[in-house]
Amino acid sequence: MPGTRNGSDGERELQERYGTRDRAERFYSDQVRNRLNTQMIDFLRRMDMAFIATSDKHGECDNSFRAGKPGFLHVIDESTITYPEYRGNGVHASLGNMLENPHIGILLIDFVYDLIGLHINGTARIVDDALMRRCVPDLPPDVRGRQPERWVVVDVEEAYIHCRKHIPHLVPAQREDREWGTDNTRAKGGDYFRTKAEAEAEALVDY
Repeated sequence: MPGTRNGSDGERELQERYGTRDRAERFYSDQVRNRLNTQMIDFLRRMDMAFIATSDKHGECDNSFRAGKPGFLHVIDESTITYPEYRGNGVHASLGNMLENPHIGILLIDFVYDLIGLHINGTARIVDDALMRRCVPDLPPDVRGRQPERWVVVDVEEAYIHCRKHIPHLVPAQREDREWGTDNTRAKGGDYFRTKAEAEAEALVDY
């Protein structure tokens, strides 16, 4: 990417401090792109999960998980991808961060076949479902029993490999009980970490 300076100021400072500048420059030159190439697009289209990193205007971070049928991460073009947002717990942690700070990091990992990962960094914007479907007619149909409420559109700024040496090899198990879009408390995990029970107990003590 001629003329493009990769890496943050912090990266550059530590590369100088720890003597890794030459290695870093080789990685930037060989692996970091400002768009998706054909292999990255093929990889992205077969992924069924992604980890989404955002932060608010103060730099407070949040990392979230998204999943769906392969193709739920939709490639609009080599510089733009999008994924759906459904009704959740109403907190809107990731979307709220994007409203304040559009920078986003997406990590996709193939734990099953090639044991490799793909980082996508860029800027995000929130678009209502109806508008998205007018603008992008080949969006995947809803497969969860619910229409997405909105979409996150990501303008790709960096795309690069996540090396395989520490990625575990997992064997997927068939899940017959997956209930996309359910509001069933038990199916969603209930009070697995006992936080609601603790809050209720604390409220009784305070009372």
